[in-house]
Amino acid sequence: MTISPLRRLLLLRHAKAARPPGTADHERPLSGRGRRDARAAGRLLAKEDWLPDLVLCSTARRTKETWELAAAELAGLPQVRFEPRLYHPPVPQLLAVVHEVPAHVSTLLVIGHNPSLRDTILMAAGDGVGQRVREVEEKFPTAAVALLAWRGTWDELDARTALLTGLAVARGARPGPS
Repeated sequence: MTISPLRRLLLLRHAKAARPPGTADHERPLSGRGRRDARAAGRLLAKEDWLPDLVLCSTARRTKETWELAAAELAGLPQVRFEPRLYHPPVPQLLAVVHEVPAHVSTLLVIGHNPSLRDTILMAAGDGVGQRVREVEEKFPTAAVALLAWRGTWDELDARTALLTGLAVARGARPGPS
């Protein structure tokens, strides 16, 4: 009997974005808090050993900045692909992107937006460890990271095929008074 390989899908919601007047949604930069939280997300990925083989990132400025700052906290850098289909996709479109991931990738990090990420987690997670699914139902905040795991191929990820095994929110410390 052959055991299917373990797949891990990390879903990272971009860090807090600013809303400068006259700036299109796609071009919104991270806020100061967002920059701190993005760095903290990188430290979290390293600490939890949630290191991806491949990163698929929305083309929005805030997701790119989140990855750039998080990546600076990692020892090695995986291959990164900026994917326009990850800018606010419906769940079936996000899944289609995941289904295209090469078989040699065991851990994938997707950096994107809500409600797409939250809805994908809730659709794919048949169950969770502890209260994690309920926590995602309540809120999947900026700089949150969810880890879905299953045995199989990337194109087998579908409704209730994964287990939500990890959930964390990265928060960077505010600078203290000088």
